[in-house]
Amino acid sequence: MGELNDSAAHRRVSPRLQNVPAEKRPFYGSAKRKADETKDDVVRTKKTKVAKPPKPPVQNSKPEVEPSKGEVTMESSESKVTLESGESKDCVDWSWYTVADLPLTDENGVSYTARVRETLRAFNLHYLHHVQEEEKRCCKPENGSPIKSPSKRPPKGPSMSPSKKTDKKNDDEPKKQSKRPDLKALSEMLKENQILFPEKQIGHLPGIAVGHQFYSRAEMVALGFHSHWLNGIDFVGESKGKVEKFRGYKLPFALIIVVSGQYEDDVDNAEEIVYTGQGGNDLLGNKQQIADQVMKRGNLALKNNMDQGIPVRVVRGHDCVNSYTSKVYTYDGLYKVNNYWAEKGVAGFTVFKYRLKRLPGQDSLRSKQVNFVRARGSKVHAELPGLVCKDICYGQENICIPATNVIDKPPVAPEGLKYINSIIVEKDVNIPPNASGCRCKGNCTNPLTCSCAQLNGGDFPYVSKDGGRLIEAKAVVFECGPNCGCGPGCVNRTSQRGMKHRLEVFRTDYKGWGVRSWDFIPSGAPVCEYIGVLRKTDEVDSLLGNEYIFEIDCWHTMHGIGSREKRMCDVTIPNGDAESGFSKLSESEPEFCIDAASHGNVTRYINHSCEPNLFVQCVLSSHHDVRLARIVLFAADNIPPLQELSYDYGYELDSVVGLDGKIKQLDCHCGAVGCRKRLY
Repeated sequence: MGELNDSAAHRRVSPRLQNVPAEKRPFYGSAKRKADETKDDVVRTKKTKVAKPPKPPVQNSKPEVEPSKGEVTMESSESKVTLESGESKDCVDWSWYTVADLPLTDENGVSYTARVRETLRAFNLHYLHHVQEEEKRCCKPENGSPIKSPSKRPPKGPSMSPSKKTDKKNDDEPKKQSKRPDLKALSEMLKENQILFPEKQIGHLPGIAVGHQFYSRAEMVALGFHSHWLNGIDFVGESKGKVEKFRGYKLPFALIIVVSGQYEDDVDNAEEIVYTGQGGNDLLGNKQQIADQVMKRGNLALKNNMDQGIPVRVVRGHDCVNSYTSKVYTYDGLYKVNNYWAEKGVAGFTVFKYRLKRLPGQDSLRSKQVNFVRARGSKVHAELPGLVCKDICYGQENICIPATNVIDKPPVAPEGLKYINSIIVEKDVNIPPNASGCRCKGNCTNPLTCSCAQLNGGDFPYVSKDGGRLIEAKAVVFECGPNCGCGPGCVNRTSQRGMKHRLEVFRTDYKGWGVRSWDFIPSGAPVCEYIGVLRKTDEVDSLLGNEYIFEIDCWHTMHGIGSREKRMCDVTIPNGDAESGFSKLSESEPEFCIDAASHGNVTRYINHSCEPNLFVQCVLSSHHDVRLARIVLFAADNIPPLQELSYDYGYELDSVVGLDGKIKQLDCHCGAVGCRKRLY
């Protein structure tokens, strides 16, 4: 935990998230399960209200003349629109339309940033499930037979593959679905009405600020920010002419363009863009123009944007060579189409060019801050400003963990902690013997024959992609242990491989020390384990002023004791283990805890947030006693480099009592839009 400013003698005495209203608790499970467990909540996935743009004047229906081949230029300053009365008027001014005009919350009081985060988590959940299915399809089990375990996923919707091929030799065979997990995930979200903004919207969208980073085009589609995973231009077509909010506009007109170097004729200096229209390029990926472009669809839409002064959202793609994605996309804000022309491109074919100018009054561009080199930050220790310690773990981890301080004058280093990389067990705590393991050889691949997979509900909790990712937060995860036949490379040992992301401890303005990553961390990836002294919870009463107590409440979470967030619980506790002492568990206090006050690792510096990007996962590997589960922090979201890491400490308000018997209060400085204002 990060450093807390109140040094009075008190500790966390209440269970995690006890009595916190369900709608305010962090949720990391499936959206369907959440809906089932909160049937009384209002469903908010089908319709979303956003700020209304100005009503446009009615356009005349005179058809546009297509520019001739050769250079033709039209300036938007000369554009006129015709009112119903026949009066001519300059095009609508959209310069006033800024992020500040957007609502912060929906009609139910839920912040749009939270809804964006929830939607992306739902997409990642679907995505990882389909990654798992694809890994099963491709893997070769020990006995050589294909894995045909029944899927727990709902029936799949139609494939979103751009091309479905059939076997010409047998027309009766069903069409093959795309094997791309991201497109399958989008199909499910469309089927389950989980797209955040299902209707096309003009201008900024609530909860998606300038600088927001997308890690695939599919993420844009999941939010409704862009309606197609492949097209560079998303527009409102003529079929939408009867929709009330689009009446009076000249259709089609564009909503968003993606600038990602797809065309060889693009020119881009961020504030001003010369964008090449769509069509005529080689779809095989060499970006060369192989045919003339035609003034229709997206090309005509951009021209109509110029005529009507309608701004277009611009997303910029950046190369990001890593195992997760080849591109990262940054939202650069609204641009106005100033003029367009047709010319011969470098390949000799006619292309349409559009000059776009960024509207003033928006947040500063952040595209230049995207510095991904194999998804890693570019700094080295010698260049770190405020470096106060080159490695706080002194070589005990797989990577160095530097500490920086640009806040204090003079800068000071973290102190008072003896770094350890494994749990220290107090003498009065008895660790159960190692559990009997699975009989798999090499790596565990077949969930039908792996006994560890059976403990997890009949399947593996991880996928091997990106070094291992947890598909979904669970009540408890059973990993392979010392007596298992598999080796260290087994996917079901993902959290046991130590740290693999480069972390930095840094001094914050109001929260003491914090932790951030130099590397991109994909959702579901393990980040670090909470390490300290394993002791009985009733002993911490004598540890005055200790703010680093983490209660192991795995059993309570599994059964929803104390109003906890009850997670997915399709796990099997081995016979005998469930009866050993569990009946003595109190509903208000777990039996064991981890104390990281004087001995611990980097995890104790991670701060609280009311809208965290990490979640707590209980893991069992060597034994099966849930009272003594390991505490591992996993990425709840795709986390970009240099973003501070955080998880929800789970204090109950008014639960901390000082030595004088009075309730203690501490303000929260997490900075989240949905901040609860108090830590306890």
